[in-house]
Amino acid sequence: MTKREVIGRYKGSVMGMAWSLFNPLFMLSVYTFVFSEIFKSRWEGGDSTTQFAIVLFVGMVVLNLFNEVVNRAPGLILSNVNYVKKVVFPLEILPVVSTGAALFHCSISLCVLLVAFSAFNGYLYWTAIFIPLILTPLVMVILGIAWILASLGVFLRDVGQTVAIFTTILTFLSPVFYPVTAVPEKFRPWLMANPLTFIIDQAREVLIWGRVPDVQGLSLYGLLAILVAWSGYFCFQKTRKGFADVL
Repeated sequence: MTKREVIGRYKGSVMGMAWSLFNPLFMLSVYTFVFSEIFKSRWEGGDSTTQFAIVLFVGMVVLNLFNEVVNRAPGLILSNVNYVKKVVFPLEILPVVSTGAALFHCSISLCVLLVAFSAFNGYLYWTAIFIPLILTPLVMVILGIAWILASLGVFLRDVGQTVAIFTTILTFLSPVFYPVTAVPEKFRPWLMANPLTFIIDQAREVLIWGRVPDVQGLSLYGLLAILVAWSGYFCFQKTRKGFADVL
């Protein structure tokens, strides 16, 4: 189903699956041009303007993974009514399918990122092998949230619009366009409460700065992620009995 989801998204287009590669390539090109040629920006710890675009792109990869699943979650059951009414179907796998498709696009973006980093710098850090370890707890958090939103979306049709506003706000409240150190001390606890902050920071550590991940922090995040995933699954299973009545 994940494969069908990915292929179906590009069905009928001229370039087909090639769009999954061109999209991150295009975005990386835009970021590089804007920040290196127009803003002439530099990231703290970076020694070139192209480095700024690469560091920013890491944040965008993580953010897009989260946003793609969460934005679609409220409509997952609504867009698959036939699975609810006509057949015995494990509805709980629909958020998993959506997450799998998002992970495919995330993987393509990460490949583009690694190629660009290697082209700009002439090397890759071995610590990049830790990126699956860093993304795994985030995927569990995403699944938990997706299960909750998918069930709520059946009963409250306004959830989809609310989530779209939330993810837009989250884009600017996550350290995508700026480092955590740029935020005043009094606001940092609020920024760290953002589930994306730690993951974005750790992804940059292993991909851009060549440092090993914070094992203790990842362990704690992982425990919280399991709790979120279990809570989301429990909520979904408790409410699914009413789906057919509402739809």
